[in-house]
Amino acid sequence: MAYNRLQLNPSKTEVMWCASARRQQQTPIGPVRIGDTSVSSVAAVRDLGVYLAADVSMAAHVTATATACFAALRQIRSVWSSLPRNGVITMICASVVSKLDYCNSVLIGVSTTLQRRLQSVLNAATRLMFSARSAAHTMPLLRELHWLKVPERIQFRLCVLVLYGSAPQYLAETLQLTSDVSSRRRLRSGSTSTLLVPPTRRITMDDRAFPAATVRSWNALPATIRSASSYLTFRQYLKTFLLKVKFNA
Repeated sequence: MAYNRLQLNPSKTEVMWCASARRQQQTPIGPVRIGDTSVSSVAAVRDLGVYLAADVSMAAHVTATATACFAALRQIRSVWSSLPRNGVITMICASVVSKLDYCNSVLIGVSTTLQRRLQSVLNAATRLMFSARSAAHTMPLLRELHWLKVPERIQFRLCVLVLYGSAPQYLAETLQLTSDVSSRRRLRSGSTSTLLVPPTRRITMDDRAFPAATVRSWNALPATIRSASSYLTFRQYLKTFLLKVKFNA
């Protein structure tokens, strides 16, 4: 920056030390010196609409998403009686469901508590669509809408990223077909469309990384789905499979 005569803007600069929850106390707590400027460290940062926390728990992103969705639901509820049901569904899909699905692949492996918090948003949106009571069970309503629950929505997104180059190049390069490994070509797995599972050490972080989480989700699918003839057919088969698994439909 000094060579190119660029000056650091402290008001637009953030520093975050990332570590597991067990090692957070080992990270520095003082400001970071960058040239002639001291930048204080923060617990979470926002990048392209996704909140990343220092402990990689995604709690900050879930909190921000749930807050924004519930605020949108309150606004929709205030005009709900003046809109037809199709209009309510369109508004909820555009202002609530789209927020839940935005970059939801980063939520793979998050705690059950965080998943339930996002599911509460989806449940509230579903009850508003059907004018149901706040204590009404949402499973039949979700089944009627053909909506996946939050964990399955995350798995759906991950599996879609694998097929037909949907993932960015730097992520696609981390995936490798089992049949491409010379030592496995003679094995039964060498004749399938499964992906090679990379070795991991830590469940809380390594298993949540894109190469590991995506491969496990992809390999868990039936062979008929993995070998779908087209992108649209794959999405259709995948959603049907996840709906059957969750709702036994």
